[in-house]
Amino acid sequence: MKTSQKIRMALAYRNMSEAELARKIGSTPSAFNQRLKTDKFTYEELEKIGETLGARYVAGFEFEDGTKI
Repeated sequence: MKTSQKIRMALAYRNMSEAELARKIGSTPSAFNQRLKTDKFTYEELEKIGETLGARYVAGFEFEDGTKI
């Protein structure tokens, strides 16, 4: 599943529009919509989106010693 699909599902879960999320993370609705189309987000952006939605974005590798990549 693409990241943009996950974001849209999270928006539906929170009953929030793309435009509202865009404004809350400091973007314009049109710029955010373009990012959704290209499906290119940095890890930091995804963390901010998660925080704004009241969620935690989790991606990467976590080793037994607690190291996270």
